[in-house]
Amino acid sequence: MPASPSSSVQAARKVVADRLREIRRDANLSAKDVADRTGWYKSKVSRLENAVTPPSDDDIRAWCSACEADGMAADLIAASRSADSAYVEWRRLQRTGLRRLQESYVPLFERTETFRIYCSNVIPGLLQTEGYATALLGSIAAFRGTPDDVTDAVAARMERSRVIREGNHRFALLVEEAVLRHRVGGAEVMAGQLGYLLSVMAFPSVSLGVIPFSADRRMWMIETFSVYDKKRAQVETLTAQVNVTAPSEVDQYLKAFAEFSKLAVFGSDARSLITSAIDALE
Repeated sequence: MPASPSSSVQAARKVVADRLREIRRDANLSAKDVADRTGWYKSKVSRLENAVTPPSDDDIRAWCSACEADGMAADLIAASRSADSAYVEWRRLQRTGLRRLQESYVPLFERTETFRIYCSNVIPGLLQTEGYATALLGSIAAFRGTPDDVTDAVAARMERSRVIREGNHRFALLVEEAVLRHRVGGAEVMAGQLGYLLSVMAFPSVSLGVIPFSADRRMWMIETFSVYDKKRAQVETLTAQVNVTAPSEVDQYLKAFAEFSKLAVFGSDARSLITSAIDALE
């Protein structure tokens, strides 16, 4: 079972906290000394050193100044910001709407050679039709109360999906059979979406597997995730996007993907499940 995605975030924050402690000790200062020099309560020093409270940029500057290590502040601030970017709430990513978030993926998609994507709830974004994406992003915008730029966001999603047809990329995608049955946008939209899945299966760079309802579950359903070139995993929760870069945790998502692959059917068997889902729309 993959570890909680937030554990990568906490591990990154702990590295920063440990470095703050080392700087204090190298300066031969006690926690009380740092508190006195910064005007903080001693409890704040403890929270920062134990990664209970993430430090702000100003906290790091004040800490380094108190320890006469101002030259270390810039690197620590960069490390702290990197830790914060590991767990980003959707409301922060989508505060100006959905279009910019769609566009932000383009550099990652263009440099990734191998995509491994498991979806337990919706059609993978790279395989979505315009109608399906419009319905899905519209419901997301309404639920989260973001500015309504759904039309532009859908256009950006369609544009970023060109990596399916261009460049030297390979795509291994797995979906639970339930994804084929969830009616996003109504019967007509779903018929078009499922029909597109059948056509995209012919692309030489695409491997699409479906995990049947009848599969003997040796691996349970988990949150939707993507792994990019075995270097980075991205996990989608209701409230946040989690970026996992710790090699041991990325390996767990790779292991989970391999287990899901064993449960999935491909080729004609997968096409039969998709066709059955289309027939059920009538």
